[in-house]
Amino acid sequence: MSIFFNKSAGRYDLKNYQPVPVAYQLRYSILKKIRAGEEVLPDIQGRKEVKDDVIRALLSGAHPYLVSEEGTGKTRLARSVVKLLPPILKIKGCPYNDDPKWPAELLCFRCRQSKHPAQKYGLGLVNGGKRFSRIQGNEYTNEAKLLGLKDIQAIAQGKSPTDPAIFTGTGVFQANRGILFIDELPAIRTNVQVLLHPILEEKKVILEEYNWQHPLDLVLIATGNPKGFSHVYEVPRPLLDRLELIYMALPEEEVEKEIMLRERFQVEDGYHENSREPEEEFIPNPSWEKGIERMVVAPWWIVDIINKASRYSRICPKLEKKTSIRASNKAIDHTYATVEMGDRTVANLGDSYYGLRLALRGRIALSAEYLDFDEPQKSFRRTDRMVEDLAWNAVEDFALGMFEDYNKEILAAEITSILSTQRENIPRQLQECEELKKIIDWMKRVAPERTDGSLLNKTEKKLTYDPDKVAQNVLDEYDYSALEMIVNVALHKRIITESKAGQFFIPQKLTEWRSW
Repeated sequence: MSIFFNKSAGRYDLKNYQPVPVAYQLRYSILKKIRAGEEVLPDIQGRKEVKDDVIRALLSGAHPYLVSEEGTGKTRLARSVVKLLPPILKIKGCPYNDDPKWPAELLCFRCRQSKHPAQKYGLGLVNGGKRFSRIQGNEYTNEAKLLGLKDIQAIAQGKSPTDPAIFTGTGVFQANRGILFIDELPAIRTNVQVLLHPILEEKKVILEEYNWQHPLDLVLIATGNPKGFSHVYEVPRPLLDRLELIYMALPEEEVEKEIMLRERFQVEDGYHENSREPEEEFIPNPSWEKGIERMVVAPWWIVDIINKASRYSRICPKLEKKTSIRASNKAIDHTYATVEMGDRTVANLGDSYYGLRLALRGRIALSAEYLDFDEPQKSFRRTDRMVEDLAWNAVEDFALGMFEDYNKEILAAEITSILSTQRENIPRQLQECEELKKIIDWMKRVAPERTDGSLLNKTEKKLTYDPDKVAQNVLDEYDYSALEMIVNVALHKRIITESKAGQFFIPQKLTEWRSW
């Protein structure tokens, strides 16, 4: 991923260079900051839950959709993501940032006319701050603003209106190899919004008039107002299914004070970041692949809970809109991302809840009687509570048939003992709990039967088939994840009471909706 600049020759050496998708670059930068103990989005004060969901989505290669009333900082948050992008190498003069090593079918019309466009036009760098294309959504945002328009003069001079050479790309083309920011997505007419479907699903623009399909590499960040606001068009369900819905409320009082002071007018030295010359080479080094590979573990019981919760959403009577298979796919991705955000290795039940919450929030819809159009935040909170209820039902289903062959009195005593233990001391304490150890050993032993080994990553395969080669801290995390499931099952089977649940994540069953 590095660009090698030969100072003595005054040129770039492309021999060891390879193109890297935008989603991978973002993963690299985010994981590098997490592993260094740095804040990923330091420009945004407060709103930890919102930032976590944005990071979770980006780590999964997904597209965040920020929804809130006006003036909550959605645009600022979107722009802060751009700072995670390193400089990139491009074919000089290309308006769409074509990569010098892309094959001809990925290049724009100008660059593909030459067999060696990098030699013909030369090379240049684009810094992260300039890899941002903004489309302002309103009722006048049409296909021309979103995709592009024709050169009328070229047509007047005799060129065919269907010749790709007379086409000039706008918004999405200018976001190629960067971030496409659509501000107020629901303000765009629905029949224009649907043009985004192939861009997100197939990573290409389809221009039927020119019989031309052009690949694009971008990450979309969209913003919008909740339903019920004026000038809001319906976001089509297939498009919403490709976005991760994140509600962004106004900041807390103390955070707002901090923002007031930070944002007040001041005369400062220096110049705007976007005006700086780009660095000579990428931030990542040639070993970037190791930096973005997903090596965290989702034990079989976590996969089971995610799958059951997603499936329960399709039969829930309180939901008007049910989930597609994409919800399950995204939920497992976001669960992995949550583990990565904690710089850990093994997913637990809490991680699966946060993964489910982000994945399902925009893919389910409460029945109208449970929505609050006057206070949209209540509707979002109720949706999140519904996801927690789905997780509760998944655990209830998982608990069926569990613990039948174990001494429940001894098990209750051992769990009670564990619950009063500090987390760092749990591995040692667990060695003294015979019944708990038996259950955890069973959960490990059946893992090869519960999972398809060909679908596991390297770390998951080691834990499943060769645990002796796994570091002790990872084994401890694996035991903790199993133990958390056991505590939840014990609660569902009334072996222990909820007041004793302690430090473990316990999904709550939904009661009367007015108390949500």
